[in-house]
Amino acid sequence: MADSGRGRGGFGRGRAGPRRGGRKDDEKEWVPVTKLGRLRSILFSLPVKEFQIIDFFLPKLKDEQTRAGQRTRFKAFVAIGDFDGHLGLGVKCAKEVATAIRGAIILAKLSVIPVRRGYWGAALGDPHTVPSKVSGKVASVMCRLIPAPRGTGIVAAPASKRLLQLAGVQDCYTQSKGSTATMGNFLKATFAAITKTYAFLTPDLWREIPVSKLPYDEYSQHLALTATKKY
Repeated sequence: MADSGRGRGGFGRGRAGPRRGGRKDDEKEWVPVTKLGRLRSILFSLPVKEFQIIDFFLPKLKDEQTRAGQRTRFKAFVAIGDFDGHLGLGVKCAKEVATAIRGAIILAKLSVIPVRRGYWGAALGDPHTVPSKVSGKVASVMCRLIPAPRGTGIVAAPASKRLLQLAGVQDCYTQSKGSTATMGNFLKATFAAITKTYAFLTPDLWREIPVSKLPYDEYSQHLALTATKKY
């Protein structure tokens, strides 16, 4: 007679098939959806809608979480950069910390900007500081970046110092006003100031425009023909 006990063996309530919570499949290969993704170009100031485009052109980007929020919703600020002239900042709010960080990383990649660097004094060696005095203001917070001599380092608060490091700036003085304890506005103000490094064009970036002829010289033959007409 078969054993009809209540043990775990036999044809009991054992689970069939794979267990839940197994490893997820590896990331699938990226298939571009937008026209810009198919062209794989970040020129001409076209809006980027797929963060994989940034991963394709800037594979050395590193992300860093700067702050998370409180209560039932979490707000994450993520700065991303390659320490060589590219910087992005993303902000995301979600019910879970992991979701907020993941969304902030994607938004940071979509907001990557080029950072212009310059010299303090003679243009010797590689660019090491901001090219000129720039400032950014968000709400009540104002952040100002001032060029510094080589070897000075970054004289700034920890938050703005990390942004400048990710952007590839080695020497810089900073000045801030307002409620800098509001970390989100402080980071946004610093990012706005860094964005303006390419807003001011110095003479070395001016486009050479060839000198054109005066209209009297260019259309001299036409003027000569029309001058012979009698009215």
